Amino acid sequence: MIIILYISVAIIAIAFFYLVISISKTLRSVQHTLNSVAGTLEGVEKQMVGITTETTALLHKTNALADDIQKKAEALNIVVDSVKDVGQSIQGLNNSIKGVSRKVSKQVEANQETVAQVVQWSNAALDIWERIKSRKQKMGKEKETLERKEQMDRSRMYT
Repeated sequence: MIIILYISVAIIAIAFFYLVISISKTLRSVQHTLNSVAGTLEGVEKQMVGITTETTALLHKTNALADDIQKKAEALNIVVDSVKDVGQSIQGLNNSIKGVSRKVSKQVEANQETVAQVVQWSNAALDIWERIKSRKQKMGKEKETLERKEQMDRSRMYT
C-alpha cells in the first residue's frame, strides 16, 4: 500500500508539475497579450491627444463661423426690412395712383358731355382756321399773279 501511496504522490507531483508548466505558459501568453494591449493603448492615447487638439481647433472655428453667420443674418435682416419698407412704399404709391385714376375717371364721366362739346368746338375752330389759312394762301397766290401780270403789262408798255 505504500507503493500506491508513493505512486499517488508521484502522479500528484507530475500533475502539479504539468499544472505549473501550463499556468506558466498561460501567464507568459497573457503577459505578451497585456504588453501588446499596453502598446496599443499608448498609441490610442497619443491619437486621442491629436484628436482632442483637432477637435478643439474645429470647435473654435465652428464658433467663429457661427458668430459670422449670426452677424450676416442680422445684416440680412436689415436688408429684408428695407426691402419690405420699399414694398410698402410702392404699394402706397399704387394705391394713390389708383385713387387718382378713379377720381379722374369719375370726373371724365361726369364731364363727358362737356368734353364732347369741347372736342366739337375744337374741331370746328380747327376747320375754320384751316379755311382761313387756305383763303390767305389763295389770296396770296392771286395777288402774286396780279403783280406778275402788272409787271408784264408794264414791261410791254415800255417796249
